[in-house]
Amino acid sequence: MSQYPSSTRSNGTTESRTNAPAVRVETLQKIYRSDSGSVEAVHSVDLEIESGTAVGLLGPNGAGKTTTIKSLLGLIVPTNGRVAIHGKDVHDSPAETYNRVGAVLEGARNTYWRLTVRENLEFFSALAGQSSSEAKERQAALLEQFSLEDKAEQTVKNLSRGEKQKVSIACTLARDVDVIFLDEPTLGLDVESTLDLRRELRTMVNEQGTTLLVSSHDMDVIEHICDRVVIMNDGEIIADDTVENLFDVFDTQQYEITVDDPFPPAVRETVIDEYHATNFNQREEATRFTVKVIGDEFYDFVNTLQAADVSVDTVTAVEPDLEEIFLRVTDDQTTVDQESELEDGEDR
Repeated sequence: MSQYPSSTRSNGTTESRTNAPAVRVETLQKIYRSDSGSVEAVHSVDLEIESGTAVGLLGPNGAGKTTTIKSLLGLIVPTNGRVAIHGKDVHDSPAETYNRVGAVLEGARNTYWRLTVRENLEFFSALAGQSSSEAKERQAALLEQFSLEDKAEQTVKNLSRGEKQKVSIACTLARDVDVIFLDEPTLGLDVESTLDLRRELRTMVNEQGTTLLVSSHDMDVIEHICDRVVIMNDGEIIADDTVENLFDVFDTQQYEITVDDPFPPAVRETVIDEYHATNFNQREEATRFTVKVIGDEFYDFVNTLQAADVSVDTVTAVEPDLEEIFLRVTDDQTTVDQESELEDGEDR
């Protein structure tokens, strides 16, 4: 576990970050019931997040990510299970946990739109009990950081979507909490603002020991901010590992191949069927395509081409990005679930 010294935050409380995980989820389950039936959005999720780390939460729409995050924040009462922030149950000790947690939720009113940007920052700073001088200094720094100085006296409702997102994040940071949940934090931000936010969040983790849980469809954000990735599908966690390990698992399994013509149609069909060849591109007297292979399959693939007298010009290993890894993991899980359903049907 990452070790950070005890610190005194702006509300005057002394904290230790070494006794318990920043976030602990035990057998979390959430079932939504209605007159038309019930839906299990989250099924028996167990999760720990160490203090001073950044964890990415990925999954397709309907995977249970939002329900999980709202359960962690105490906004949803789970059907079963327990959620704790620094050892405190979010439902048994809401005041203690809320003082340590901040969140930016996608599609939610994270700020007060009838107040100005500055008034929002002042309000959220006051919630944390910050002194006037300390609060003003932090607010000024946040206005500068998010390029909002010239918008400080405007009401939030008159800002653009990206500017509203900046204000939401700034207000979360204004409270100086040590656990932050971010749902699509870069939504509506331009490229420069996104890069600045990525750097700021990583600095908060590295230098301040802040704990982050980031849910995003922007794979670059997850890859560059997070130490670890949790992938959910159908209400369950199907992968939980460091970003580095996930890349290692899928490393060099995809290759870009260039072969000299002629490239017979029958051979092309073979590499499509057996080696998942895609992205065919006909060039001058050559054909380029990509294949996905596992382990020794690569040598079988090369032998297949040689047996058909196809001349290989170049072979380039393509390192997958995080999006590719995410798609492979969820596709593998879908295949396993389908096979399980077929087996269950045969047993019956």
